[in-house]
Amino acid sequence: MRTSYKNVTGLGSAHKGVSHYIKQRVTAVALLILVPLFLFQFLASITTGYEGVMAWLGSPFGLGLSFLVISAMVVHMRLGVQTAIEDYFGGSLRTLALWLNGFFALVLWLIAIYALIKISF
Repeated sequence: MRTSYKNVTGLGSAHKGVSHYIKQRVTAVALLILVPLFLFQFLASITTGYEGVMAWLGSPFGLGLSFLVISAMVVHMRLGVQTAIEDYFGGSLRTLALWLNGFFALVLWLIAIYALIKISF
């Protein structure tokens, strides 16, 4: 039930809570699987030195695994920071902070993927 005050101010459910919750949990489970696999593979390649790490990152498996880990981490980070912003900010500051959060996450992801591609080729 919406009160007249909620109608005027536009407060109420945005109907995006369930999808946000599912995305957060899916990325968390993905990171629970991917991070140990990534660390195991990376630490195994680091024992052979710089050339071993570069060869591992140049392989399709290493590149794909690194891409998945980076992507899941950035999405999970963005969703977590978004929740904190929505809980503690209001008004136009909330809108600006949410926009900056999305922009920062996109820039971080692009920089990481660019570095990954540059290293692998």
